[in-house]
Amino acid sequence: MGEKNPATDESQVPAGVASAGRAYHQKRNVKIIVDSTADYAPGVARQLGVEVIPFTYVTPEGEKTDDMWEHTDPHEFYEHMRKNPDEHYTTVAVTPGRYLEYFERAAEEGLPTIYLGLTEGLSSAINNARTAAEMVREKHPDFEIYVLDTKVDSAAGELLAIEVVRLAANGMSAKELYEWASDARNFIHGYFTLDSFDALAAGGRIPPAAATVGGKLDIKPELSYDLNGALTLRGMCRGRKKALRAIMQDFRENYAKDPSLPLAIVSSDADKDADWLEKEVRKEKGCEDVAIIRSTVSPILGTHVGPGMVALVFWGTDRREKISLTDRIARKVKKD
Repeated sequence: MGEKNPATDESQVPAGVASAGRAYHQKRNVKIIVDSTADYAPGVARQLGVEVIPFTYVTPEGEKTDDMWEHTDPHEFYEHMRKNPDEHYTTVAVTPGRYLEYFERAAEEGLPTIYLGLTEGLSSAINNARTAAEMVREKHPDFEIYVLDTKVDSAAGELLAIEVVRLAANGMSAKELYEWASDARNFIHGYFTLDSFDALAAGGRIPPAAATVGGKLDIKPELSYDLNGALTLRGMCRGRKKALRAIMQDFRENYAKDPSLPLAIVSSDADKDADWLEKEVRKEKGCEDVAIIRSTVSPILGTHVGPGMVALVFWGTDRREKISLTDRIARKVKKD
């Protein structure tokens, strides 16, 4: 009794997140809606002042709502998955009707609204959000609402939301935020590895035979997401440590080297490896004091990747053409 659940301990939220949230709340010229799949660190979504639409997942005990670990212990959740590999977990896309509830309330508030949703590369939910937005526009033709497919997953969505809030606090309109985020999403990199292929095989994302062979040979994948937000395999490593080193190599090659932008490390009950990644990042020049946001993979994504996933997410080069965000801005200024 009395022990803090690490997944809900807000003590590590970077000061910059809280200050951005306060400034956004005072400005309040745009309503920002997100969803629970961005694997927010404890307190980050609350301090940003964004509204969160929870996704739903199904366990052997039935359907549950992702409350970002408020009433569920993540270690127990993932440990149960480890001990019961034959049990089936799945997720349920948010329906148009559910989105409609949130968007209708936003229309009643009257503030221009932007929704940052999970990539279509992993879920059909964003199309349901678009349908709901069209329904609201028909009923409220003067209401301004934008639905953005973030084309990223997990804490990459969290990093994008932080900057959207920061820019909203600086006076950007909903339309400007939508246009900015449509471009900026291409500068967020995420690299991760899994402990096993079992969850991906159970979800039909890879053949069961491949999962079996991978386990026997101690093969660990390094994965990322492509420009459409779908999972992509970057390489196969013999052993966990080599996979973690591959993640760090991608970080060195693609990091924006801007200490004003936070990084994120997220895992599904793999704290030791998350600690290792943070320690290695801190060794890199210019990263000694950069804000690193630590969080736990939500049960939504966790049902598909299983226990033992660990990821490093950061702002970096343009994934479309390998140039940095700073260089892209400089190029635009020259053209103007």
